[in-house]
Amino acid sequence: MNVSEIIKPENQVFCKTKLMTDATLSYCPGCGHGTAHNLTMEVIDEMGIVADTIGVAPVGCSVLAYDFMNIDMTQAAHGRAPAVATAISRLWPNKYVFTYQGDGDLAAIGTAETIHACNRGENIVVIFVNNGIYGMTGGQMAPTTLSGMPTSTSPYGRDVKTMGSPIKMTELVANLPGVYFATRHAVHTHKHARKAKKAIQKAFENTRLKKGVSFVEIVSNCNSGWKMTPLESNQWMVDNMFPYYPLGDIKVDGVLK
Repeated sequence: MNVSEIIKPENQVFCKTKLMTDATLSYCPGCGHGTAHNLTMEVIDEMGIVADTIGVAPVGCSVLAYDFMNIDMTQAAHGRAPAVATAISRLWPNKYVFTYQGDGDLAAIGTAETIHACNRGENIVVIFVNNGIYGMTGGQMAPTTLSGMPTSTSPYGRDVKTMGSPIKMTELVANLPGVYFATRHAVHTHKHARKAKKAIQKAFENTRLKKGVSFVEIVSNCNSGWKMTPLESNQWMVDNMFPYYPLGDIKVDGVLK
């Protein structure tokens, strides 16, 4: 088979779980959201919990997550996903309930809902995608934007003296007693994606055991918001995001690392 045959659509092989719909993803090329979606659906499929899982979609780049994930999902108002997930989990305590949120949704307008759901120890999974910017609405500064990082609302870079320091949400919630598992990963390489998948699986297993909140942060790129190519944004993420948001477990089985 020559190259011209390989690139024909009928000869392409897509590594997509059956729980991802055929809807065209609304994300920019190179964004980590699609991989994070697929990993989450792989875990749900492999655990055999499709019929017992309910997801809560946020407002932000992943506002249409319910179009891409072929499971029961509902929509929450901006930042209110943990509150909606709390209601679902309490009404159906034997369900696996998760939220899927970006940093603007979870760490800005939804700070209160996030903190209090974690403090109460609601039996839910929180999947938090952190790209350090408001990706959908024009690249504004987010609570997670790095010091000195330029955005559309901080064109000269984030000034810590006047704008505060970037918030490390996973470290913050890990100190709350209701959080049983808190970890941070990435999905820009196969190696990192495999680790992220294991973390997501552990989070859902914790829900089965009714251990409280499992908080999985995924540090991602935003090549359009950062004004870079996908490859450039991945390298920038490694060089700049990872030193401030180091990957790895922060709290496991209720114990801080």
